[in-house]
Amino acid sequence: MKPRRVRNAWGWEFIAPALLLVTLFVIVPCFWGIGLSFTQFDGIAPANFVGIENYARLKDDPLILSTLVNTAFYVLLTLPTGLVLSLAIAMALHQKWFRGRSWVRAIYFLPNVTSLAAVAFVWEWLLNPEYGLINAGLRGLGFKALGWLSDPTLAMPTVAAVSVWHGVGFSVLIYLAGLRSIPEEVHEAARIDGASSWQCFRNVTWPLLTPTTMFLTIMGVIGGFQVFQSVYIMTGGGPLDRTRVYLYYLWQSAFQNLDFGYASAMSVLLFGIVMTLTILQRRYYNRRLQTWQ
Repeated sequence: MKPRRVRNAWGWEFIAPALLLVTLFVIVPCFWGIGLSFTQFDGIAPANFVGIENYARLKDDPLILSTLVNTAFYVLLTLPTGLVLSLAIAMALHQKWFRGRSWVRAIYFLPNVTSLAAVAFVWEWLLNPEYGLINAGLRGLGFKALGWLSDPTLAMPTVAAVSVWHGVGFSVLIYLAGLRSIPEEVHEAARIDGASSWQCFRNVTWPLLTPTTMFLTIMGVIGGFQVFQSVYIMTGGGPLDRTRVYLYYLWQSAFQNLDFGYASAMSVLLFGIVMTLTILQRRYYNRRLQTWQ
């Protein structure tokens, strides 16, 4: 057997290309962005060091709080809806009597492998108040056409619904993997003890799916706070700033206002928020796991 040092050298050689790419395109830009947050930089003139001035601007900017509220509202709309819908679909597909499961899984996963930009353009056309197919169907049924993307009360739920439709296939596959990892003997023992289908789900299936739900919840929160493409294409932050989410405002600060230093400070704040929420979620789910164990 080769010495441990030689085996480790082989391992480093295998991961070196990927490590180089991650360093160049992830780690270095992260630290460069943090450094840029302490400067005033318009992308043309040399950057000027301004200390914590950009961070001081964050607490005085009313759009920071409003865009964070809009983003949190988007997460609250998409995350629970996506989890419940994907779990229900996964539970149905997991049943032995369900035929054509492979085809249904492919159909649900197909939107997820489609570009979100393309999906947003298609849904923007479908939801058009004048010639969109959805409003045409409503008119055909005798209902009034709705301004799905122009009504301040409907715009954010509509964008959230499109996002759920686009991403539910991924969650379904993850839940299916979690359901298949649960030994069938556990359910059989519960049924022998007289547990109903609901009791089996509540006391056996759902607790054992906690690691799966934790993964999907954490990824859902991270993805929710990074929403940009659908808002940019479908609403442009309107109407009345109801869909102006945090990342869209960050993009406006950087590429419309050419205030890259302030946008970098916004990205650092976003990182802190997402990291804090991730830690809190991990602690919550770890406590649940310890309770059930």
